[in-house]
Amino acid sequence: MLFEIPALDKTATSVIQQRINLKTKPAGALGVLETLALQLALIQSPGKNQGRLSLNKPVLLIFAADHGINVHGVSIAPSAVTQQMVLNFLAGGAAANCFCRANNIELFVVDAGMLLPLPDAAGLIQHSLGCGTADFSQGPAMSLAQVEAGLALGRHAARQHIVAGCDLLLLGEMGIANTSSAAALLAAATDLPIETCVGRGTGISDAQFELKLALIKQALQRPYAKDPLSILAEFGGFEIVQLCGAILAAASLQKPVLIDGFIVSVAALLACQITPNCRDYLIFAHQGAEAGHKAVLKALDATVLLDLGLRLGEGTGAALAVPLLKAAISFYNDMASFADAGVTQVVEAGALE
Repeated sequence: MLFEIPALDKTATSVIQQRINLKTKPAGALGVLETLALQLALIQSPGKNQGRLSLNKPVLLIFAADHGINVHGVSIAPSAVTQQMVLNFLAGGAAANCFCRANNIELFVVDAGMLLPLPDAAGLIQHSLGCGTADFSQGPAMSLAQVEAGLALGRHAARQHIVAGCDLLLLGEMGIANTSSAAALLAAATDLPIETCVGRGTGISDAQFELKLALIKQALQRPYAKDPLSILAEFGGFEIVQLCGAILAAASLQKPVLIDGFIVSVAALLACQITPNCRDYLIFAHQGAEAGHKAVLKALDATVLLDLGLRLGEGTGAALAVPLLKAAISFYNDMASFADAGVTQVVEAGALE
């Protein structure tokens, strides 16, 4: 599947940066918020006509699926917990629900391929690719046809909300053992040492960690094609593939995407390998506690907004970062300039030398 993603037009960078610099503050004094405002302004292209930034109808999509590798017990939880947590999301009882309510974010769950399907329900999007992936330690997790179908389904999930007016797409995931899949994908996509990529997920024991590491090493030793679609077929999860499709779709529609934790960041890495132009549309919410998260963020040259020691997933970090986007938009739109406020412009020391 081809995703037409335009390169971000950066011709207005100097105009936008000048607008930011002329706010009533020393240049750069708002730190990462200034970088964030610049990125949002380039995506929304208001700099050419001094327009305003917007953040309308933010939506969190949580993609859920199960993983065949969990037959080996590489998680603290059985795979049945994936469906149980999806039911919790639909009932409004999870951390992601709480943070979305606090920040006026709509939440939807996508069944990308759980072991046990659920009946139709409000807030549930039925996009199942099957009843969990195959055990990737023994062979490919899925077929290339399923990868293509997953990209298309993720694209559809994102597109329907953007067409309805969503200005910001947040992405999360739920899938017992999906840190195993993400770690294998990261190692395969970057050639990083496996030990750098594999962590303890939700808190597995030493014995479980050694088994998880051994199974991933075993999987990575078999021959496989190095293109991103083949890597997804070998080691991916149904939710990870659909996350890639959602990321690519939002970027193709020139909308910012707020990336959550380790698993979503790995999906972003694969999406960027599929279509590199999507990188300019990605905003990284936080640095999680999982071992490989720092490595994938470095591979993406990403600066995060928060570092709270989170290791939950669900899109919780993304939801918590939304107030920072609102703050960046607010200062860009409404903060007075030196001229407007009648304040003497602060000049950086040495600028007049």
